[in-house]
Amino acid sequence: MKIAMMVRAYLVSPVSNDIAYSPTGVAVAIAEGLAKRGHEVTFFGPEGTKLETTVETCNVRPLATTANQLFDMVNVTDLFKDYIPSLYDQYMTRIMFERARAGEFDVLFFHHPESAAPYARLYPDVPVVYTLHDYLDSTRRQIMEMHTSPNQHFVSISNSQRRDAPDLKYAGTVYNGIDTDAFAFSDSHEDYLMFAGRIVPEKGLKEAVQVALQTGKRLLIAGSTLPTSQWYFDEYVKPFLSDKILYLGMMDRDQMARYYQKALALLVPIQWEEPFGLTMAEAMACGTPIIAFRRGSVPEVVDDTKTGFIVDNTSSMIEAVEKIDSISRKQCRKHVENNFSLTQMIDGYEKVLASIITPASPVRAETKKIIRGLKKLSGKLLVNNPR
Repeated sequence: MKIAMMVRAYLVSPVSNDIAYSPTGVAVAIAEGLAKRGHEVTFFGPEGTKLETTVETCNVRPLATTANQLFDMVNVTDLFKDYIPSLYDQYMTRIMFERARAGEFDVLFFHHPESAAPYARLYPDVPVVYTLHDYLDSTRRQIMEMHTSPNQHFVSISNSQRRDAPDLKYAGTVYNGIDTDAFAFSDSHEDYLMFAGRIVPEKGLKEAVQVALQTGKRLLIAGSTLPTSQWYFDEYVKPFLSDKILYLGMMDRDQMARYYQKALALLVPIQWEEPFGLTMAEAMACGTPIIAFRRGSVPEVVDDTKTGFIVDNTSSMIEAVEKIDSISRKQCRKHVENNFSLTQMIDGYEKVLASIITPASPVRAETKKIIRGLKKLSGKLLVNNPR
């Protein structure tokens, strides 16, 4: 298959270590995985994008390369400046559609529907697939329905993600996969709990801190803060920081793996319908059980009582901490290998993409050839007879 893929035209892939933006990591893994299987993958992104496959920059420079630059770019009140990132996306998207219509690509693969949906209806013969990385609230559903067309297909990253938008044209559900070699297994652990994720109210760090205080366990916190959510950290986390509750900041993948490997459990007291939750798969790959609230994709990612505990409130989470030693760390690892590996993710996307690409019939191919010939001929006629 000849596949063109894009995440953002203004943000390099992979992103720098200080940016918490999981779609790029997932997209890079998919693109490189499909390329290793012999597919022709062209990854579109601004200058600085580096992958083990063909990269097309369209001579576009990134708008942000650090977390602070990204925040300054999106946290604006000027209406035109607010449009600039999407205008970058639309510029690169238009080029992708034009090249696909010319026969260079079999399918266009986007990781944000808003980047391409307005163009997709104008190119009805170009198959388009979107991976949905966000929670599908009513606004997102309405926008997607406004731009719907037969050539557009959606991939959910969990079945629960479809709950509030059940009628979109889904091509399948493909769970996010992780590099199980990077997140290596450890059968031994220490006695600390861990929290990993953006420090925002919906991730539930406040609840994790309370669980640590009530159980007397150490809590290590890994994640990024933003100026817009600094109040949350200052009010609910900072007052409790001590030698038992430590904030480690943003860490790279290798650092995260080392802390996962020695954690007693990963606390995931989410306050929203999270579509997937990569940290749960990463921790389980290292052998670390999960204790998570029953929200979003949690029941699909965690095997209750086998790879952790699914609970409904903080008091139940506290009880689960006390019995976490009943969970087999080897079972946690096996669960990820069987369900959330890179191989399984690539298998899923390979199947989805093949299902939406309609091989061109000999008649259709010959018709395109004739049309191209007529266009060339008309151009010559105009040059020779300008009137």
